Amino acid sequence: MYLPRDLISHLYNNLKSSYHASSPPVLLLVALEPDALCACRILTALLKRDYIPHSIVPVSGYGDLARVGEGQVQPMRTQNGGTGGTVICLGVGGLVDLGSILGLEATEEDEDATGGVEIWVVDARRPWNLGNVFGGKPAELSVLSEVNGNARTKAPDVIHGEIQRHYKPGRGGIIVYDDGDISEELVSEKEAYFQLDQLPPIDDDGQESDGSDSGSDSDGGVALDGGTPSKKRKSWSDREDDENSEDDARPRQRRRSNSEDASPPTPSRPRPHGQLSTSNIASNGRSRSVSPSVQITLPSRDGPDDYKATRRNRRRLLRLKRKYEAVLHSYYALGASYSEPISSLIYSLAGIMGREDNDSLWLSIVGVSSLELYGRSMTGVGVSTTLEAGGSAGWGGERGELIRQVLRDEVRRLNPPDPNDTRGEIARGETSGVIPTTARSPTDTSIRLSPEPRFLLIRHWSLYDSMLHSPYLASRLHLWSDLGRKRLHKLLAKMGVSLNQCKQSYTHMDMDLKKVLRQRLLKYAPLYGLGGLVPPSTNSGRGREGWGFVRSWGFKACLSATDVGVIVGAILEVGKAGAHNGPTGYGGWDGRKLEKKELVDEEGKLEGEEYVERFWNAYDALEDVEALKSCLPAAQHLHRAILRTGSSILAKHQIRHLRAFRMAVVKDGPDVLLFTHPGALTKLALWVGEAIAEQEKETGKGGKGTPLVLAALNEARGVYIVVGTGSGGGVVDWEGRRERAERRDQKAKLKAEKSAARERKRKEKEDRAAEAGEDAEEESEEEEEESDEEDDEEASHERGYGKNRFGNAFQEVVDETNARVRIDSFEHCVVEVKKEDLSGFLESLSMKAVVG
Repeated sequence: MYLPRDLISHLYNNLKSSYHASSPPVLLLVALEPDALCACRILTALLKRDYIPHSIVPVSGYGDLARVGEGQVQPMRTQNGGTGGTVICLGVGGLVDLGSILGLEATEEDEDATGGVEIWVVDARRPWNLGNVFGGKPAELSVLSEVNGNARTKAPDVIHGEIQRHYKPGRGGIIVYDDGDISEELVSEKEAYFQLDQLPPIDDDGQESDGSDSGSDSDGGVALDGGTPSKKRKSWSDREDDENSEDDARPRQRRRSNSEDASPPTPSRPRPHGQLSTSNIASNGRSRSVSPSVQITLPSRDGPDDYKATRRNRRRLLRLKRKYEAVLHSYYALGASYSEPISSLIYSLAGIMGREDNDSLWLSIVGVSSLELYGRSMTGVGVSTTLEAGGSAGWGGERGELIRQVLRDEVRRLNPPDPNDTRGEIARGETSGVIPTTARSPTDTSIRLSPEPRFLLIRHWSLYDSMLHSPYLASRLHLWSDLGRKRLHKLLAKMGVSLNQCKQSYTHMDMDLKKVLRQRLLKYAPLYGLGGLVPPSTNSGRGREGWGFVRSWGFKACLSATDVGVIVGAILEVGKAGAHNGPTGYGGWDGRKLEKKELVDEEGKLEGEEYVERFWNAYDALEDVEALKSCLPAAQHLHRAILRTGSSILAKHQIRHLRAFRMAVVKDGPDVLLFTHPGALTKLALWVGEAIAEQEKETGKGGKGTPLVLAALNEARGVYIVVGTGSGGGVVDWEGRRERAERRDQKAKLKAEKSAARERKRKEKEDRAAEAGEDAEEESEEEEEESDEEDDEEASHERGYGKNRFGNAFQEVVDETNARVRIDSFEHCVVEVKKEDLSGFLESLSMKAVVG
């Protein structure tokens, strides 16, 4: 089921009103990423204010999620002695069948799969698992307890998966929070899902099915309830055991194919949790409209005419089945993408309830800003295209800018300017565009807008180091080479900034120089192709597009939202131990890590425990500015390592050109241990990918970049961490989309006219002869089906253009080869490959389509 955006507070209000002392605590399952951390902080503040007990469980991957389901979720079921409860998944499980992974599956003896456990799913990753979105229905209340012959029939509280305003929670089920995409973009998928659910059982050979389930689980394709196949992750031991077994014995590792045989199974057989069944329609008193093409009565075979009608109807059913299966298959094959950040969605919940404040607003801003650091956009993980006018495209192009504009309005509303402080603003240079570095007063905790340049940690580094470690500057000035460093020095010289001045701490630079720095950047940066380095000049007040966000904690600290995102990400990827580096950025910390990593951890369990410990450090740092400041050296250390390693890869020409992507391997050097964390490796891949894109632009080869695969060796575990980034994204050609939408509308009108003409011809031919009518009907239906398929293919290509398909490609390689691969990360473009199998894995991967 899914909760529409306009009912976002419905479930929480019911939880608040129905909670009592004997109710079990709310269980929060949180992904190990900054956006989910910020959303968790906002949500826990709401729960604390309403005195609702809760517990937080960090989840590092699908294996960890399955263990949590077995140890903490399943005991909550009424069948296991529990009393039900609420589980909230933040950044967890949107792409997979949660009922299967958490162990909440229906059995023949017990149809109540969830047992009173209600699961709320808030996730920004796409594509959705349609079994969660349109299925996941709770068990109905006992009919006998509510029998009343005089009562009027109640309106259904869930219509085709959409929760209605009068829905009463507390009966269990899986509920997905819709940010608007489901209602607007999944119309055809919803129709296909429920039409498949209502079709009578029929095999691909046109014969009616007997309802048996023998051998159907090993078929390829997309399961109606399970979304993308084989989302249940395998461990190394499982993979080794399966090497000696037949392919049919691996129902979770199905092979994908575009052929007609690789179609989703019909919903007639017994389905796992989350899928609607036709038997439930009568029991809950709800009726669903069925299209005339589906309401077909199969006549008995008493005569030749009846036999022909029966065969014709079966062929029609088979065409409908294949048509709807193709819609679902094309949706799952689109590739990965990101929608609205979950921290923004949870802040919307707080705003509707009147609970918004500066703390929750700041956490939402940090969560939104963090997505760009990891290259998460509407086309998946990839190089984010920057706006030429300055600022950043962020996670969603035009839609992302609308979100940031709403956040800017919220900042002005909750932090109104002081009309009596005009002299102070002039003295601090805020009216001339100087980025704030100090608070306005010892008690100032306000959030302000700031014309943030695309530098890294500028308030905590020197101007030179901040520019040197900026991915934006590094890619455009080629800072990995001596020639690039000279270009940086020339830019500083033209701006009138000496090397001695720019190498001292920015907070101690001359105030007169800081006041003119932004204007000089606007004047000289375009000469070096840096038109988006700083936001453009704007008037005071509204209209500060591209401006960033800064918050003060009295005179303790002044940090931008990007600074906090960088630090929190470094805590998750490096840990607080990274703060104790020596002056060279490496020092004694690496020695301790080497000693710790000598333990062989083939399954990654010890590594996962370490990641969970970092989660709690990052969770505390979001509320403790002193803890944030103490972890600044860890963030600086990580980005020094990214610059060193990225420069080495480019300077030594270690990038190989394969058929579908480019590839590089990090297996030696002083920083190789840092990049065994998927988040750190993703940042390095984005740094290298952006540099490649700029090189291509300068040589006239496009400039959009190509897909990149980056692998880092974890010697202690004997595996390579592999991440695949897309060819670019962030900014969407909305004007082009509108033009294509107009062309589709024109085609739809022509299609309607042709369909009406075909219908007239069909009736005329049916009147002439029964046999000719049958052939004519089949011919017209086939023509109409081919026309529909062409339109669907065009629309599917439009929706999936440029999206990251590495997750799909990784799964295809696993299914077709014997490579030992562990797919456990929530980010499906990240996998672990055994050291010995990397070459074969990459060879097979090079033959796949990795970008939509």
